Amino acid sequence: MKKFLLALLLPTFAFAADTLDSGDTAWMMISTALVLLMTPAGLALFYGGMTRSKNILNTYAMVVGAFVVGFTVWVIAGYSIAFGTADRGLNKVVGGLSNVFLNNIKWTDLSSMGAFPDFVFVVFQGTFAAITVAIAAGSVIERIKFSTWLVFVAIWVLAVYSPIVHMVWGGGFLFDEGALDFAGGTVVHMNGGLAGLILAILVGKRANYPTTAMKPVSVILTAVGAALLWFGWYGFNGGSAFGANAIAGLAFLTTTISASVAAITWILLEWFVYKKPTLLGAVTGLIAGLVAITPAAGFVDVSGAFIIGIVGSVFAFYGVTMLKKKLGYDDSLDAFGVHFLAGLWGAIATGIFALNDQDLLWDGPLKESGDRMGQILVQFESVIVVGLFTAVGTVAVYYIAVLLTGGKRVDEEQESMGLDESVHGERGFNL
Repeated sequence: MKKFLLALLLPTFAFAADTLDSGDTAWMMISTALVLLMTPAGLALFYGGMTRSKNILNTYAMVVGAFVVGFTVWVIAGYSIAFGTADRGLNKVVGGLSNVFLNNIKWTDLSSMGAFPDFVFVVFQGTFAAITVAIAAGSVIERIKFSTWLVFVAIWVLAVYSPIVHMVWGGGFLFDEGALDFAGGTVVHMNGGLAGLILAILVGKRANYPTTAMKPVSVILTAVGAALLWFGWYGFNGGSAFGANAIAGLAFLTTTISASVAAITWILLEWFVYKKPTLLGAVTGLIAGLVAITPAAGFVDVSGAFIIGIVGSVFAFYGVTMLKKKLGYDDSLDAFGVHFLAGLWGAIATGIFALNDQDLLWDGPLKESGDRMGQILVQFESVIVVGLFTAVGTVAVYYIAVLLTGGKRVDEEQESMGLDESVHGERGFNL
């Protein structure tokens, strides 16, 4: 089922992967390690620094818990659902179960994506699964039950994330339509950000929100987390070229450009609106730029990266500073405002700015006939389908998790004390 992906994504570098290529293998293993770093180090610190001191350990535990549970269920069945082959027409939406527990995959098998081991591809994609659900944690920190969160993670990766991967990357109908998503604008960022918003609404607002100031415990921790995320993002986007090749180099450049101009944009917006540029704002803009370029990183040129980064930062700035206030939802750490909105823009912008280059594009309207408007319409189709599937699936998984764990959030006393001590019996800072 996966045999056609490399040839479609990298026609210039397509080959019959009969022998292992040590350079590509090394690059994919390094890329996988970089993406892994993004969750238990980068995202955990980024989120942890923005929460209150009494909940910093719980926030960190939710992110790390999402990674270890998410990756485990990915190996058990998620990979098979995403990249397997189903029978009787189901293959348009989900893969089969032929690779449950990685059955039928030998350690000597080479991936159909390139001349590196299939097991490396499994781990690489598993890190994507883990960070996607971890993104959603930012919307519900400081009040969701830890047990409910872990059960939600396990079911959501199987029931929501893996089918979306199949539809977009694994040979499902969005892939057949020619939807472009280089490294996860729809699959990862829209998906995780929207799931976060839905959870925030279902779990409810934090006590005393928004009347009580909830200042971050350490902007420095958040800034360090953002730096680690940026570092890891080179594996995220560069690794999605599936080899140490020219497209990986293109993704390196466009990723750096978008992140940089997005950070500058956020600084200028804050300076104009609030008269003070903040470090928290600068690193939030940085992340917005990384999110926005992710679906386009291997398809666009320098000018496209500039525009995508700038506009992505504007979208996220609006979501964080204005939209949340207007609609009144408690998205604690702005997973929806940054990841969904910037990811949505990036997915659409990919169709607008993708180079009409046969050596870069996947099969789709732009590659097949030069139909730019057709490609843009396919991009809109992909964001609508992913949005609807994520919304319905997240609601269903949430209620199943609540049913299994007997509640959705901690009690008032635990929330007031802080989840570090009341849930984990620890303190992040012994002052």
